[in-house]
Amino acid sequence: MNKQLLERAAELARRGESFVLAVVVRREAYSSSQQGDMAIITADGSYHGWLGGNCTRPAVQREAASALLDGKPRLISLSPEPELPARAGITPLPMTCHSGGTVDIFLEPVLAAPRLVVFGVSPVARAVAQLGKAMGYLVDVVDPEAHPAELPNADRVFPDVMAAELRTGPPVAYAVVASMSERDEDAVAAALAMRPSYLGVVASRKRFAILREALLDRGISAHALDAIKSPAGLDLGGRQPEEVALSILAEIVQSKHAARATGEHAVTSAAPVAPVAHSSAIDPVCHMTVTIATARHTGTWGDRTWYFCNPRCKDKFLADPERYLEPSSTGAAR
Repeated sequence: MNKQLLERAAELARRGESFVLAVVVRREAYSSSQQGDMAIITADGSYHGWLGGNCTRPAVQREAASALLDGKPRLISLSPEPELPARAGITPLPMTCHSGGTVDIFLEPVLAAPRLVVFGVSPVARAVAQLGKAMGYLVDVVDPEAHPAELPNADRVFPDVMAAELRTGPPVAYAVVASMSERDEDAVAAALAMRPSYLGVVASRKRFAILREALLDRGISAHALDAIKSPAGLDLGGRQPEEVALSILAEIVQSKHAARATGEHAVTSAAPVAPVAHSSAIDPVCHMTVTIATARHTGTWGDRTWYFCNPRCKDKFLADPERYLEPSSTGAAR
């Protein structure tokens, strides 16, 4: 395996960025790829490495974007005859390289740990941080009385909700306000500014109603406040801090999977993934599918932009466009 790519993967993981590791696991002649060739595709569609000719790249980028969205690995097979009986567990895709070989590529999404921000150092807050860390989350704790030595389960500790460093790192997926004090108002306002996919507030209904009115007076919209879960957590009947923390993490898990089931995309650094654009065009020369967002070779003819897989196709087309303007050819997005 490519040492430089593995080092890049390690660096992406340290920065809390999601990516897909793609490896050629099988090939049939003729193909420029070799078994073991690998590439990394990041959440913004950037492509690093080698999996064969450039004609394989758009398909790999599209499948990588899907893998980052659903978090599931997949095995794809680029073949000149994708319509042949499919092999179990393999997604067949057309091979558009002129060499005509077959390449099987395994795509493994590496999702960064979701980020959980806990406001407060109450027993419930400490229990949420401990359980969140056990579940693999990146945990930040925010409170003026928070001390790193007393919070071994926190990745980072901040004494101030306005700390600039708090706004660095992966997007906040989940936030829990469990300060249970006069600092609740500032904590909720700060949490809302982070735009988490889940925000829970540990408070009684009466206490949260008062808190809500205060936040409305600060100009925070009713719509944003209505999305807050309070009292935070599923009603499991627990009263001990660890039991309340369990109910909160259970509600987070429930909301995460509910969002996936309805097609929504939670804000995580396992998210939020910026998927590669799916708008594509057909190279009018070789009829290869070209992803518009990452197309490097374009040309203008007839008041229209045309997209090409390589400079040779571009040069051929612009030299004699009429030759390639068949009814089935289209260089427009689809």
